[in-house]
Amino acid sequence: MALKSIQKDVNEWISQYKLGYFKPLENLARLTEEVGEAARELNHIFGPKKKKVTEAKGDLEEELGDVIYTVVCIANSLEIDLDKSWSKVMKKLNTRDKNRWERK
Repeated sequence: MALKSIQKDVNEWISQYKLGYFKPLENLARLTEEVGEAARELNHIFGPKKKKVTEAKGDLEEELGDVIYTVVCIANSLEIDLDKSWSKVMKKLNTRDKNRWERK
């Protein structure tokens, strides 16, 4: 699925509600929260801090989806085309960073 399609899906969902998009700094707070939840799941899976037996099983896939959703909300609210952003990042990686690490 192209980022443009994802942005459209999110916009259609948000457009159903009077509130609309949260303000940029509110979305930043939400993004920080979602990244923290993903970090916690990663730490439970790969780090030294395992879940307590009383804690519910987490879902890293869902947490990463929440991160993506929140990034898309920020982009949509600021009218940023994520396909264009992605192209810029890949160009940077393939030029500036192309010799940064040892290749296989």
